Amino acid sequence: MGEDLEHFFSDEGAGDDAHGDLFDMPPQPPASRSEMRRRRERIRRRRLITAVAAVVVIVLVVALGVTGMGKLKAWRDARNGSNVTVVQDYSGPGDEDVTFTVSSGQGAGEIAENLVKADIVKSASAFTNAVAAADATLYPGSFALKTHMKASDVVAILSDQSKASGFLEVKPGERLSDVIANASALDGFDAAAFKSLLEGDGSGILPSEAGGSFEGWLEPGVYNVQDRKAADVAKDMVEARIAKLDELGVPSGSKREDILKIASIAEAEVNSEEYYAKVTRVIDNRIEQGMTLGMDTTVAYGLGIKASELTDAQLADDSNPYNTRVHTGLTPTPISNPGDNAIKAALNPEEGDWLFFVTVNLKTGETKFTTGSLDQQNAQFEQYVKEYKTNNDNAN
Repeated sequence: MGEDLEHFFSDEGAGDDAHGDLFDMPPQPPASRSEMRRRRERIRRRRLITAVAAVVVIVLVVALGVTGMGKLKAWRDARNGSNVTVVQDYSGPGDEDVTFTVSSGQGAGEIAENLVKADIVKSASAFTNAVAAADATLYPGSFALKTHMKASDVVAILSDQSKASGFLEVKPGERLSDVIANASALDGFDAAAFKSLLEGDGSGILPSEAGGSFEGWLEPGVYNVQDRKAADVAKDMVEARIAKLDELGVPSGSKREDILKIASIAEAEVNSEEYYAKVTRVIDNRIEQGMTLGMDTTVAYGLGIKASELTDAQLADDSNPYNTRVHTGLTPTPISNPGDNAIKAALNPEEGDWLFFVTVNLKTGETKFTTGSLDQQNAQFEQYVKEYKTNNDNAN
């Protein structure tokens, strides 16, 4: 090829003697047939070289383009810090029916792994991504699912507490009667045996300071009751309560029972934890001065009704041992299963001379406390009662 190019350019540029000046002279006809053949050969070589050069240029452009695109993609991926990963997921809606259980305290990652093992979702990442996308809260319980489900469909079910079964929740401030009622609505649990046990003396389960009553001694939380014995469930609740009281530093013996009583009253009296420590101080102050506690919630507890349902006759009934309007001292038992914040408030009451308080607005929970001398506090109390009746429709 090099010799051809050299020959071509040497032929084309042979000087004025060979071709003359193109601008001075018109093209000359070939002198002979051999000359004509040489011209044709030169034209053919010139065209061939032009075609080869064009192909070389095209190949170079394509090669540079491919290399450039590859480098651009690599730079883009490196800049985004992303490795393209295809998340495996079933398309749904599922095949065979299965029951899947989420235990209390399990996180999305652990639940995801268990779902994969049960062949309900195809990959853990599909499930955790769906949880994050929905900003979902996953509830403990037993759920009716299917194998080969779409991850987002599984999240929709596990985040719907109404679809959970087999678990019993004890809420802070709930009475023992509420826990028993909730248990009666569960399938796969002997609610009748549970009710009989909790209404008994707790022999073999309760500590001696409980005085034979489960009220106050059930730790708030969610418990698996599916196909379990009532005694085992109750034991779990009580042991969890004892462990929590130990953790919070609540003294043992009769003092522990008193703390639970005070905490339960405070939690029942006000619906905002910001007031718990003030209410517990009111209880301490009134006991120190030999006053009755005068708490309507305790009277209502003794009658098994809500405080809003009390009548004047019930408030004056001294046959009710929980009537702290007529009986001094603490109630015979706690009046609910108090939560951590109320227990902490009973352990560390806020400093103050308060003797009375009134929740002046039942919608907002605003509560006002009296201060000063006894006469001043009595006057303030009467004022707060008027405010309560003004702010709340059908106030009793």
